[in-house]
Amino acid sequence: MILPDSSLGVLGGGQLGRMFTLAAHSMGYRVVVLDPDPHSPAGQIAEQHIKADYRDRAALQMLGDECAAITTEFENIPAESVEFLEQFAPVRPATDAVRIAQNRIEEKTFIQQQGLATAPFAAIYEAADIAENIAALQPPLLLKTASMGYDGKGQQQVGNADEARAAFLQMGGTPCVLEEMLELEREISVVLVRNIDGLTAVYPVGENRHVNGILETTIVPCAATASITDTAIEMARKLADAMNYCGVLAVEFFCTRQGELLINEMAPRPHNSGHYTVDACATSQFEQQVRMMCGLAPSDTRLLSAVVMTNLMGDIWNDGDPAWQHVLNQPGAHLHLYGKREARPGRKMGHINCLADDTDKALQVTAKIRAALNIKP
Repeated sequence: MILPDSSLGVLGGGQLGRMFTLAAHSMGYRVVVLDPDPHSPAGQIAEQHIKADYRDRAALQMLGDECAAITTEFENIPAESVEFLEQFAPVRPATDAVRIAQNRIEEKTFIQQQGLATAPFAAIYEAADIAENIAALQPPLLLKTASMGYDGKGQQQVGNADEARAAFLQMGGTPCVLEEMLELEREISVVLVRNIDGLTAVYPVGENRHVNGILETTIVPCAATASITDTAIEMARKLADAMNYCGVLAVEFFCTRQGELLINEMAPRPHNSGHYTVDACATSQFEQQVRMMCGLAPSDTRLLSAVVMTNLMGDIWNDGDPAWQHVLNQPGAHLHLYGKREARPGRKMGHINCLADDTDKALQVTAKIRAALNIKP
């Protein structure tokens, strides 16, 4: 076990790294952040901020020498950097899990190899692959870059082979997945934690609502049936076990109108849809991240209150700082800002958790706050 007063390392200094650092500090740990951004949200509050590229071997070795264990803030950290660090300290989650999540082709193939369902898709490595595969897919389709896509970036809707080829070339001819767009009843996510000994704890399933490919709202408890949520949890557990995973894992699902439950993607880290856990659960996903990397047992994941999480995007800073008094004076509303210096449209600047007796009341409070802050639907 790695106990308090030890130093923990995190690759990546964004908002997830910041909330990890806050949790680690509250538990008595020190934090070292490696992030090239001199103004990174996590670097602002960590004991040490190594300002270097993620491929800088000297900086990576410094992180490894300083820390008893290391974790990652987002899955697009170069896998070779994670692998390099493993010679100095335990890295959790390990390289294999990070590498799978970095590439949509590998990820979806791995999921299917475990007997778990995804939306029908084809791997596109070159333009000729489109003609060979498109007939087996039912339009409309999404063409998504295999790597570096998040929050709706790196994807485009297409209706036929010509549109797919044009989109593929527009994306630079990089490997892609061509995937069926399905009629969805809802989207849900499972956030679980699994330690080095395979002990697992699972948070209540959240229902996610997206706008322009970016998560806008998570509602907990979700409205899906117990049969659906139980199946989603078992699928997520199976995926974690198959990777011998250690850490916090988020698995996003499509619930189709035909009653299918399909895995969309996974994230080997705390997740935006798990932010509700900070205020509405017995233990936050960030404390669990600390516990998992330190070889401790998973803690209590009980839901203490119905909750609605809403992302705060940079758009609402257009006329200056938002009127935060409408959040801070609202009982049950909890404001979390990430310390980012520049607000831009589409950039996540913070979130609000609204707690209430049930989700209907939480949604009512959320709607009132959204109107006061001029958050567009």
